Amino acid sequence: MPSGVPRSLRRCVGDADRFLREAWQCSAHLHRRRGDDDFADLLSFDDVDRILATMSPRPPAFRLVRAGNTLPRASYTRSGTLGGQRLTDLPDIGRVLKLFDEGATIVLQGLHRYWEPVTRFCRELEAFLTQPVQANAYLTPPVATGLNVHHDIHDVFAMQTFGRKHWVTYAPVVDDPVASQRWDPSLGDPGEPVLDVELAPGDCLYVPRGMLHAARTVDTASLHLTLGIRSVTWHDLFTQVVTDAADEVRFRQALPAGYATDPAGFAGTVSARLKELATWIEERDGGKLAARLADRFWASRPPVLDGQLRQLLDLDALDQDSRVSRRDGAVAHLDVRDGRAHLQLGDRRLTLPAELEPVIGRLLSAQGLRVGDLTELDEDSRVVLVRRLIREGLLVAGGE
Repeated sequence: MPSGVPRSLRRCVGDADRFLREAWQCSAHLHRRRGDDDFADLLSFDDVDRILATMSPRPPAFRLVRAGNTLPRASYTRSGTLGGQRLTDLPDIGRVLKLFDEGATIVLQGLHRYWEPVTRFCRELEAFLTQPVQANAYLTPPVATGLNVHHDIHDVFAMQTFGRKHWVTYAPVVDDPVASQRWDPSLGDPGEPVLDVELAPGDCLYVPRGMLHAARTVDTASLHLTLGIRSVTWHDLFTQVVTDAADEVRFRQALPAGYATDPAGFAGTVSARLKELATWIEERDGGKLAARLADRFWASRPPVLDGQLRQLLDLDALDQDSRVSRRDGAVAHLDVRDGRAHLQLGDRRLTLPAELEPVIGRLLSAQGLRVGDLTELDEDSRVVLVRRLIREGLLVAGGE
């Protein structure tokens, strides 16, 4: 199990060790509110009001659904100009609010990309799980249903922030579905409920991938934040391995002429090639595959660069007495190979002299470290290195 359970996961599930051992990816888990923690610090009802009224989100950043159906964009958007360019999908807030009043659920999508409290929460959670985390919000009026019974192809944390919502879960009809196995009512009847609960502010319901579920309001409006854990699966890994087979000329060769006219006769050749592929797969280096998957995950986690404009403007003032700290949420992995230090900083990689490894190691754990305390380097080199790492979003200057 990963070490250092973050507060974000504890807020969602309570006892994280027990959750990871007993519920993660296998069963629903309900965590009731503890104390004053109602999740409103992440996204409140007033926040949604402000986003809609002043930020002019455009589809697909938001959409409207009612009784299981997505409403056409034309029913709540309008045309207009911005910077001399004609736009056809500007939000018509008056129509959005009218449809909400008539029973439509307002869905804010991709909040992890632009709403800072949610961005930081998701980053902390995904850095622990090493699975990508996305965030949507659902504002539903009283006595309404947004989406009917369905399953998701990702795990879900439903975090109630305002009002109440009634949730029902059912056993999966497809275990651990992937992208090609999205929900369709023809997959089967949901059967009897497994869990039937009402969520109040501060409650969190975990629904694993594939578990059928539906939610509705009764006598109050409801706002909940949904975190989607878009897990990398063994299927993804095996798909990559088979894709790598294209590097082998023998696996790029065309099928024999006329193969489709005699499938039975062709079957023996297929079996022989499958055995060749199996042997080739067995020879793959598991360590290299694991490292490549890890690199791909970390490389897709760009730094959260709030305040970076000020950091850049103040770079010239950096001196030996300046104090620097590692930026909250900054992803960084350091390894030394082939005589060089390789520093992975989210979506960018720096290659530096290997002798900088101990200095960078100190900076990775820096909290108020003086530039002048980097005594392994001369004064000019200290400033050059720290400025570079500030530019790259790893460090921030300031503080006591």
